[in-house]
Amino acid sequence: MTTGGPRARYREQTRAEIKEIALRQLAEGGIAAIALTRIAKELELSGPALYRYFASRDDLLGSLIGDAYQDLAATVGEAAEASVKYTLRHRLLSLAGSYREWAVRQPHRYLLIAGTPLPGYSAPPETLVQARAALGPFLQVFESAQPGPAVLPVVEQMAEWARRDPAVAAWVAHYVGAPTGTDHAGRALAGAVMAWTRMHGVVSLEVEGQFDGMGHEPHTLLEVEMNALADNFRLA
Repeated sequence: MTTGGPRARYREQTRAEIKEIALRQLAEGGIAAIALTRIAKELELSGPALYRYFASRDDLLGSLIGDAYQDLAATVGEAAEASVKYTLRHRLLSLAGSYREWAVRQPHRYLLIAGTPLPGYSAPPETLVQARAALGPFLQVFESAQPGPAVLPVVEQMAEWARRDPAVAAWVAHYVGAPTGTDHAGRALAGAVMAWTRMHGVVSLEVEGQFDGMGHEPHTLLEVEMNALADNFRLA
C-alpha cells in the first residue's frame, strides 16, 4: 500500500508503470529488450525525468529482480503453509510444484532471475537475501532428514558453510529455529540446495523450450527428481 502525500503516491505509481512496461519488454525480447528510452517515450517523459524514478537501467533491473524473488518466495511460502500437515515428502513435492508453476506461468520473470547473467550487471546486495527467502521453506523440509551415504559429503560441506558464514547460519535459524548443531544446519542446507539444483535444471530446460517434442511431461520429470532426492534423505 502506498503511503505519503500526493507526490509520493504519484512517484510510486510512475515507478510501477515503468516496471510494467519493462516487464512487457522483457517478455517480448528478454533482458536486452529493456530500453529506458522507449519506456520514457511511452510514458511521455523526457530521459532526465525518467532517471528521477530509476537512476539507471541496472537500478530498474535490480527492482524487477527483487520483485520476482519476492513473488516467488510468496508463492513457495503459500505452498508451505498449505502442506504443513502432510508428510515431508509430500511437502517437498508441493514446494517444488509451486516453484515450477510460478516459472511456467511467467517464464520471462523466471529467466530474469535464473537465466544467463547479463554481462557487466551486478545485482544489489539485498538480492541474495531475497533469493534465499524463496528456498527458506525447503530448509524446513530437510531439517530433520536422515541423509543416506550418497549425500553425506554435501551435508558435511554445508555444515562447514554454516560454521564459517554467520549470515548462512542466521538464514537457517530463521526458518528452522536455532540449529542444535552443525549437522542440523548441514542437513537443512544440503537438502534445500540440492532441491534447488534439481528444480533449476528441470524448470530452466522447460521454460527455454528444450523439452519441446520430447515424449514426457516436465512436471512428471520434476516429481521423479524430487522423489529421488527424498529417497536420498530418507524422507517419509
